[in-house]
Amino acid sequence: MRNTIFFLGKGGVGKTTLSSALALAMARRGKRVLAASLDPAHNLGDALKVQLNGEPKNVETNLDALEVNLAQWVDRYLEESREQLKRNYSYNATLNLDSFFSILKYSPGTEEYAVLWAIEDIHCRLAPSYDFVVFDTPPTALSLRFLSLPAISGLWVAELTKLRERILKERQSIARLNPASPVAEGCLDKNDDKVYGKLGSIRTRLAALHSLFSKQSFMSVIVNPDELSMFEALRIKDDLARLDIPLSALCLNKQGVSDAAWEIPPELRQLPRFTYSFSRDGIFTRDDLVSIGIEPLMHHILDKRKPER
Repeated sequence: MRNTIFFLGKGGVGKTTLSSALALAMARRGKRVLAASLDPAHNLGDALKVQLNGEPKNVETNLDALEVNLAQWVDRYLEESREQLKRNYSYNATLNLDSFFSILKYSPGTEEYAVLWAIEDIHCRLAPSYDFVVFDTPPTALSLRFLSLPAISGLWVAELTKLRERILKERQSIARLNPASPVAEGCLDKNDDKVYGKLGSIRTRLAALHSLFSKQSFMSVIVNPDELSMFEALRIKDDLARLDIPLSALCLNKQGVSDAAWEIPPELRQLPRFTYSFSRDGIFTRDDLVSIGIEPLMHHILDKRKPER
């Protein structure tokens, strides 16, 4: 069942508005809902009229919300990696890990992995207490990078696992030929090898996250009535298709905001479509959020969740 909901799209199309409106509508229908913002420029708390942090805070009956602190998750990710290296290797005195990790903090990919492990924490630790988790995501580039990490990193770890198996087999061969070799004193069996075990653990985590994205999540892409957001939605659809992650719905937001010519590309017309008119009077309260017409999307998701007879 797809109990995890992601709203994707370029910056400014209305991801925070629709994600918070859906979370509110579901909560007021009696579902236990957690709304979570992954966007470094958090607006979820502003939309829900409550100050948020990295742990669930009650907004109203049945609805909790949080804003992931990416800086804290980057630090946590690096600290866990540092401690793992210190436990497994004895040459920390010659390898200045602190200097290495101070540089790694700003390396490409670090933020994406931090987002990924934050999602894993929410899914494993928090989600079991809720009927639905609704994610407000960053703009397209960062979202596609963290959505692709489980599949891409899974391939990389699989090759490292094969390499480790070959190393252990070579060790076994050397130990048989020369039992007095220093190699014979080391780990020879992959079932006892810490590195092999760690790679297996990472593969399991990545596979679970890819399953979450591809089989357990409702992926909705948001567009505005303009060509740029349509082109971005096409890119999202194509990139997710290569990862075997299907799009579940198209949300056309801010209908009526412009009279410029536009059309929905044929590749997106097959998706269930939900339209929201531009609110010229603005959205100032939580009641304003649920009045934008989010109910058809909510009912569509709830109907999809019903078990087949």
